Amino acid sequence: MTIEKKLKELKRRVKLAEQGGGPERIEKRHKAGMLTARERINCLLDEGTFQEMDRLVVHNSHDFGMEKKRVYGDGVVTGYGTIEGRTVYVFAQDFTVFGGSLSSANAAKICKIMDLSIKVGAPIIGLNDSGGARIQEGVDSLGGYADIFLRNTLASGVVPQISAIMGPCAGGAVYSPAITDFIIMTKGISNMFITGPDVIKAVTHEDVSMEELGGAETHNTLSGVAHFTAEDEEQTFALIRELLSFLPDNNMEDSTEKETTDPSDRSSPDLNNIVPADSNLPYDIRLLIREVLDDLYFLEVQEHYAKNIVVGFGRLGGKSVGIVANQPDHLAGVLDINSSDKGARFVRFCDAFNIPLITFEDVPGFLPGVAQEHGGIIRHGAKLLYAFAEATVPKITLITRKSYGGAYCVMASKHIRADINYAYPTAEIAVMGPEGAVNIIYRRELNEAKDTESLRQDKIREFREKFANPYIACEKGFVDEIIEPRFTRSKLIAALRMLENKRDKNPPKKHGNIPL
Repeated sequence: MTIEKKLKELKRRVKLAEQGGGPERIEKRHKAGMLTARERINCLLDEGTFQEMDRLVVHNSHDFGMEKKRVYGDGVVTGYGTIEGRTVYVFAQDFTVFGGSLSSANAAKICKIMDLSIKVGAPIIGLNDSGGARIQEGVDSLGGYADIFLRNTLASGVVPQISAIMGPCAGGAVYSPAITDFIIMTKGISNMFITGPDVIKAVTHEDVSMEELGGAETHNTLSGVAHFTAEDEEQTFALIRELLSFLPDNNMEDSTEKETTDPSDRSSPDLNNIVPADSNLPYDIRLLIREVLDDLYFLEVQEHYAKNIVVGFGRLGGKSVGIVANQPDHLAGVLDINSSDKGARFVRFCDAFNIPLITFEDVPGFLPGVAQEHGGIIRHGAKLLYAFAEATVPKITLITRKSYGGAYCVMASKHIRADINYAYPTAEIAVMGPEGAVNIIYRRELNEAKDTESLRQDKIREFREKFANPYIACEKGFVDEIIEPRFTRSKLIAALRMLENKRDKNPPKKHGNIPL
């Protein structure tokens, strides 16, 4: 065979591979307003940078007539390219080929690029759109899933892993995204569930739609499985690119930096008035966060889940930082089961990838109630405590108002290795709030008093003036400095720069045993 014929044969096979499940299925997909796997990758990556691998792989199944149905690529497109010039590895399941179902062959393709991502130290991005395990392959398909799960676990804390759910994701398929660091779901087209509506109806007699069971809104608001919601595919890709801009390529690199024209010494007089004088009034902590960050920009993570805690990414003096903040505007900012889980996972991610942590604290304590106690608030709250205590990245804490009880300890206090602890003059640091404290300390006097309410109010004022302030903690060195709110930005940036070369470590061990 001549060179020309060999080149022609190569082009023929490449063209077949790029057709996926064929023109009709691609057209059907376009009519539904959805992109193909290759189109998605090209939209995500820098133009012209995608290098496909294993384009001509086919399955090895011989049962149920599958030997007559071999398609190049076998239902997944894999390879590497760049985002903003940075190398990333990517796989996109191709629903036009066997419904994107997982076979041992396409699992091997995914595993190959995951292995490369760990060796090279570059992020891995999965665009999930699959009908699940390929039933015709039986246990081989299940083994393929397990091979992927293992690599997700080995890559965890080594390279950032991002999953975009851009179609169905059912059964065993959900566990790979669940192990990854961030999940983005696209409204109207993505679903995640262990068992579908039909099985649920047959077993439990519950009638539920796919969207209600495992749609984007469900997992972003109720279950906490997902971290972001995108309106459409284009926004999904934009979110991935934006998220990556805050993350290093791997755990050996420092957090990313980006030039900014926002002055480091910019003061914000508005900050002096954000925290209300009345400690019982709510306010939106995000107003404070945005005012402090570079260019007033904050990328919130899990915005719609466990709203009493706020987590996300921003920049201070150009340097990427992770933000953890109690939200007085929702449930008074108390810590509960869901917010503890949300905060703990975010803290551990930032620590794994050398992203400094900035904590804004305004917490009246843990949410009381039978449901919380029986649901394991002790165990869940301990996760957040464990995460902050374990973290060795630069940790800066600012107490804006309430810091009561065990929640004071948990929210990156000086005692669990926070490096710099600031407080506003409005800070209230005590074992509990004045009202509760007075009811306990002065119980006998109150019971014996003729005017109980008058005495109670006097004692509350006395307690607040004597104990519910930041000065005692400052005198003991638990707070390093009480600052005027308008200087928050410059104080945080100065502390961050001072901590730039911080080195800290935990005792040698295989790994800790976080209270899961």
